[in-house]
Amino acid sequence: MDTITHGIAGTLIAKALFRGEDMFGPRGRSATEKEKNKDAEEPRNLPQREKHGSEDPPLEMMRPASGGGRYIPSRASMVTWALMLGAVFPDSDVLRDILSHDKLLVVTWHRSITHSLVMLPLWALLLAWITRGFCNWRKWEAPSFGALSLIYGAGILSHILLDLVTSFGTMIWSPLEWSRPAWDLIFIIDFTLSAILLLPQLLAWAYSQPEKTLRRGAGLCVVFLPVPLLIARMAEAAEAPVSNRTTLLAMIVLACVFLLPAIRQGGLRVSYGAWNRAGFGASLVYAALTFFAHRAALARIEKFAQLDHLQVESIGALPLPPSLWHWDGLVRTERGVYELRMDLSNKAASDTELLAREHRYYPDASPNSYIEAAMRLPEVQKFLWFARFPVTGFHKEGNQAIVEIRDVRFAQIRRDRPSLFTYRVRFDASGNLLSQGWATR
Repeated sequence: MDTITHGIAGTLIAKALFRGEDMFGPRGRSATEKEKNKDAEEPRNLPQREKHGSEDPPLEMMRPASGGGRYIPSRASMVTWALMLGAVFPDSDVLRDILSHDKLLVVTWHRSITHSLVMLPLWALLLAWITRGFCNWRKWEAPSFGALSLIYGAGILSHILLDLVTSFGTMIWSPLEWSRPAWDLIFIIDFTLSAILLLPQLLAWAYSQPEKTLRRGAGLCVVFLPVPLLIARMAEAAEAPVSNRTTLLAMIVLACVFLLPAIRQGGLRVSYGAWNRAGFGASLVYAALTFFAHRAALARIEKFAQLDHLQVESIGALPLPPSLWHWDGLVRTERGVYELRMDLSNKAASDTELLAREHRYYPDASPNSYIEAAMRLPEVQKFLWFARFPVTGFHKEGNQAIVEIRDVRFAQIRRDRPSLFTYRVRFDASGNLLSQGWATR
């Protein structure tokens, strides 16, 4: 799952389950505001002789320093900050990718120990200790060490689960076991899920102040109504086109979500926590729907493999964006991979029709000495450990022999570039290795 969605999920969980508040909400006041309130309250508590005595401090000493104040989060805001940071923390492992020259870390390291259920308690305790130390230094109000540990643990767990439901795979048992379980329920970037997680928080914000409700609701419409059009273009580029009817329906739904609660100020009668709990519940319902949709898609591709008498080595149904109905059925056989794009709303009338539906076949290149040499390379072995549906290709460019291995799980985003996760090895005419690495053009 993309890191932004992880952060959005973390803030929603904080508000829905841990009574968190907006990170920059009304209770997260600046130091200047707190000083003003303190100064306004102090004279009322002083004895009469001190209020009017000659020993009163000069007026300028009672005023806050000029300029804007420092932001000081409330305890409830700190809950949201902590859970959001815990939810994005596991992706900090990409820092090693940036600092290393090993280009295979994206498959051998990413989503490993920072995404591990085994290591989760250690990360939660470490982050809680750092946060308590920082808050003590800044003199900020914060939950106890035990509460922070629980909050960070919930955030990290949400990240692990949201990555586990994708097709990329997550090494949840590292460092005890270096495997990559993947549940294949939700696409890596799922705009529907992101919207379910984000919209209730925006509605809670929009209807938190009655005098600003209409302006905020209209502003949200202006910002988000064009989003389905952009998503449709992106889905088309990923060879998972969205119909114009679906795009229009999404725009109508967004307009209704933002504007209908404003009718007779109905949205003002929904509490801040209720908006967020509704969003959390809706996300669970969406996850359940993806589970049943995945089972239906997997049953269809298994039926296709059975009808075509394929010798199955591995099989899977992978989600395609952005709908619950679109799935990519893949079957790995001894000599290649079969792909059947599926729309669950279009049910096959018979076995014959299912077998006759358009599908693709990606054959492996015929074995030769160059391919055999490439397969012996340690780097290629690492890639094959990662790839679930690998296909091997071979061609020549002048005197060079090119071996390419791609994982069919990942689509070709641009027609002028190779598919994502395609590993290329170059040999000269004598079979000497010239280069190897990810194919980018």
